[in-house]
Amino acid sequence: MGATALTKQSFQNEIQSGVTLVDFWAPWCGPCKIQLPIVEELAGEMSGQATLATVNVDNEPELASQFGVRSIPTLLLFKDGQLVDTMVGVNPKNVLKDKILNLV
Repeated sequence: MGATALTKQSFQNEIQSGVTLVDFWAPWCGPCKIQLPIVEELAGEMSGQATLATVNVDNEPELASQFGVRSIPTLLLFKDGQLVDTMVGVNPKNVLKDKILNLV
């Protein structure tokens, strides 16, 4: 099971309980092509512990604007609906996993 693609309709419901990592990305973004497979791989490893999700900023500009996403990839980490961490740029899998496990 890979990361869940979110829309403005599904976003709030998805992040409201537990730990959720959201990757804001776009198809034309070079660094996003490095980050996305890491997020997808982590989604499989963290299944049942945390939710990993993606937001395509081209399709969901309102969400990007709502969270002040100005450069991508931007990863937002939520715990029970509250934003607890923001990471801009490519992050290695072990860093993301540690941050998630600290919240679970």
